[in-house]
Amino acid sequence: MSNLSSQCEHECDFVEACDAVELMIEPRERDLGGFSVRRVLPSAKRKMVGPWVFFDHMGPASFPAGEGLNVRPHPHIGIATVTYLFSGEILHRDSLGSLQAIRPGDINLMVAGHGIVHSERERPQITASAHRLHGLQLWLALPEHLEEMAPAFYHYTDDEVPALTVNGVPVRVMMGTAYGATSPVKTFAETLYVEAHLLKGQVLALPDAEERAVYVARGGLKARETVIPEFAMACFDSRAGLEVEATTDTRIAIIGGERFERRYIDWNFVSSRPERIQQAREDWREGRFPKVPGDDKESIPLPD
Repeated sequence: MSNLSSQCEHECDFVEACDAVELMIEPRERDLGGFSVRRVLPSAKRKMVGPWVFFDHMGPASFPAGEGLNVRPHPHIGIATVTYLFSGEILHRDSLGSLQAIRPGDINLMVAGHGIVHSERERPQITASAHRLHGLQLWLALPEHLEEMAPAFYHYTDDEVPALTVNGVPVRVMMGTAYGATSPVKTFAETLYVEAHLLKGQVLALPDAEERAVYVARGGLKARETVIPEFAMACFDSRAGLEVEATTDTRIAIIGGERFERRYIDWNFVSSRPERIQQAREDWREGRFPKVPGDDKESIPLPD
């Protein structure tokens, strides 16, 4: 998805926590015209968690008939975008010629590499009636030696993602390896992405990773005596054996992986080199990015 704001870092409230919780980020909800977004990463005090450089919780949004998500073609470099829906549907198109409806439970992975353009809209069959849209959109920074790789597109359906039960908790291993299961979703560095649904009082051990964080998409958690409220992300240290407990019925996303060196972000462009971002800005301004087949009549202009 496009960064619809020219400001990458959203304002957040930070809670100084103790023990294994290094930082708690509580994003502020922002209205982007028809739907709300909570941007967790990047933030003023935490730019990345492992390779994850961008984390948006969009919605839930309710659209009347005739309206819906309508994100015009826009560019990316240096990342892989990951789209995961809780409800609704998004129609993905990109400059490789990909055309894919993204539905709840699917994982949509678009590798920008040296440059890709895509749009995110909704099919007429969806917008014909009132509907909802709710999900997560994340960006993975690519390792430096892969930042200029060829763009690519991968799509994994709900039934391809490993699902298991851990201590009574339903878990899906979306990316990477956790709880003895390995996701088929392509990765480019050590990457962790897990979803879990906990009932009140259930406990889940966190997978090991050099860096990791837990986002509460619904409900609430506690880690020992530290409360992790709804819509907050708790960044944990790397010690083994850490657990979280649900204080109510709760849905969480666990992200992490290997530590990355600094990345620069400007609008939809990410790179280890600021001069590369400047080049991408000029390329978009001058129309040097490829077009999206079937959606080439309009685009999002470069923000000032």
